[in-house]
Amino acid sequence: MKITILGPIPRDHITTFKGEVIEKYGCITHPAIALSRLVGEDTEIIPVAHVHKVDEAPIKELFAPYPNINTDHITSEADQGAVISLKFLDQNHRQEKQLAFMDPILPKDVEPLLDSDFFVFLPITDFEIALDTLKFIKANSKGTIIFDAHGPTNTVTKTGDRHHRFWIDQDQWLPYIDVLKMNLEEANCCMFKKEYTLEELQFGDHEDESELRALGNHCLSRGVKSVIITLDERGCMVYYKENGITKEDFVHSIKVKQVIDTTGCGDSFAGGLAFGLMESTNDYILAAKYGNALGAQRTQGKTFDVFQSLEKTKKMIEIGSIDV
Repeated sequence: MKITILGPIPRDHITTFKGEVIEKYGCITHPAIALSRLVGEDTEIIPVAHVHKVDEAPIKELFAPYPNINTDHITSEADQGAVISLKFLDQNHRQEKQLAFMDPILPKDVEPLLDSDFFVFLPITDFEIALDTLKFIKANSKGTIIFDAHGPTNTVTKTGDRHHRFWIDQDQWLPYIDVLKMNLEEANCCMFKKEYTLEELQFGDHEDESELRALGNHCLSRGVKSVIITLDERGCMVYYKENGITKEDFVHSIKVKQVIDTTGCGDSFAGGLAFGLMESTNDYILAAKYGNALGAQRTQGKTFDVFQSLEKTKKMIEIGSIDV
């Protein structure tokens, strides 16, 4: 088996909601290492990213202890990578600045990897993954495409400020996505009216179940096989079709006693989706359970040591708690 994970490996400068400062490489490092701990030696994990030249060696050294992670597709020819500053206001919300920008992942970057069983796309900003890349994979590979809506629902201004944006052209992307994952903020960026009054554009998060259901139905009608919307620490909603009928399920989170750092939880969740679908094809509930488990593990510390073995992860899912 091959799992290809595509997106930036930013140099993250993080101030947690408790005021602690953490500096580390983020984004696709989280699911790559989490999956490396879960899968057997016969499964290859392939991160695909463009990085600064100064970061290539340290990033590859970071992955060196994990023999099933293939770092050949982490490249620095353009000397363009991502640098992010994150200041958490509370456990789930943060202020973000982007100080450097990865050049986009293009079809030529994935051409050698078309035999992958899964492609996990984890863009964090709207320019990092070209739509042509998804089209190219869909046309030339049988691999399952898991796509995080974080990228197309976030943009960066000239001053480096990162802001949410409506994903206006989502219908151009949906036919090329098998599993679409997003959080509530991103879901709100996917639900928009044909026209607004000025008063209506007081942007905020909504959690109307009927709106989420409508979004799920819309994406499924455009070719997506499952839509999974995370609900912060509570769990996630899973939408999919069974015998032509839309199914809606709530999957409870894995309970944790203390949250140390939530950076990378969504990325880790996406990795869990890939593992769950590898374990049981089209079992989106099982996939969501593994997503919740890896997201919960990520909250438990500042290093990659938080990620657990398959045996411990299965136990967490069984008892619904991080304490095993």
